[in-house]
Amino acid sequence: MLVDTTSPLFLSLDLAGAFAFALNGALTAIRLTRLDIVGVVTLGMCTALGGGILRDILLGALPPATFSDWRYLTVAAVGGLIAFLFGRGLDRLNTPILVLDAAGLSLFAVSGALKGLDHGVGFAQAVILGTITAVGGGTLRDVLIREIPSVLTSGLYAIPALVGALVVVSADAWGVAQVPAALVAAGACFSIRMIGVRFDISAPTPPGTARGA
Repeated sequence: MLVDTTSPLFLSLDLAGAFAFALNGALTAIRLTRLDIVGVVTLGMCTALGGGILRDILLGALPPATFSDWRYLTVAAVGGLIAFLFGRGLDRLNTPILVLDAAGLSLFAVSGALKGLDHGVGFAQAVILGTITAVGGGTLRDVLIREIPSVLTSGLYAIPALVGALVVVSADAWGVAQVPAALVAAGACFSIRMIGVRFDISAPTPPGTARGA
């Protein structure tokens, strides 16, 4: 098996994803809500850790990594605190929120799929786990601020995560080295997500309906 979830690469992907999503969640709280420091940091931590906790529960990897490795909670808390302290200084929060969201989506799609493979799940199951890991934190964030989850409404949100997870799982099946496979998969997910945002491309809707109707 190519995958080693104790490797520095896997830990780096997971922690980088947590940091990106923590910043994203906290900046979203600053932009859309009127929360104090506890609320902002908490929303950042929920965004950062929600997908990974769900992934580990589905895999039976208990307790989840969040609660067995102090680095996850620390990285998430630091990310939320940084956003709280410096987020108001940004002239426009929308762009950094979108970029951080795409970064977290990409990193978690890859790390979630890799952890699924490490636990011996099948090809399709690993892809699904990668997608769940990627969209879980953002979904929890949106629910907590009483927004319709991005995964249900946003153009090309779950699809990039699926593509990223599919690329890294396929690379593992073909025996491709782990580092380049992870980089290509994360890059593909990030690029598709940002292209969708840039050109307002959305996933197909049922015939005869309009998005947002």
